[in-house]
Amino acid sequence: MRFSNVLVTILSAATLGSAVPLSPRAAASGTGDATLYATGLGSCGMVNTDADLVAAVDHQTFDTFPGAGANPNANPICNKQLTAKTADGKSVTVTVVDRCVGCALGSIDLSPTAFLRLVPIEVGRLHGVTWTIA
Repeated sequence: MRFSNVLVTILSAATLGSAVPLSPRAAASGTGDATLYATGLGSCGMVNTDADLVAAVDHQTFDTFPGAGANPNANPICNKQLTAKTADGKSVTVTVVDRCVGCALGSIDLSPTAFLRLVPIEVGRLHGVTWTIA
């Protein structure tokens, strides 16, 4: 009887020790729409211009990025390099500087200069863009 109690205790401790909570968006990648936005003061606390190669990621990804806390300026996703690719093979690498409240999960906002590297501004919304954060 005592052996079984010890065994249960050991197995319980091993199970608890290996249960690491994972963020639903721990993988730094996504697929969604790319739109353009007016830059300025972003959630990362930096001011950017439309000429900068910058992006805002969807709010779910921003808020659940590993290490994210209450202060968005200190979010580890800030200043990460994000490479976005279109279905036809065009790509652009941008710096994450903002949080997009209106973006669906997996979607991103790009500065006008970054958007232009993929398609003309008149397109407005680009579907099926895949992206990864390095």
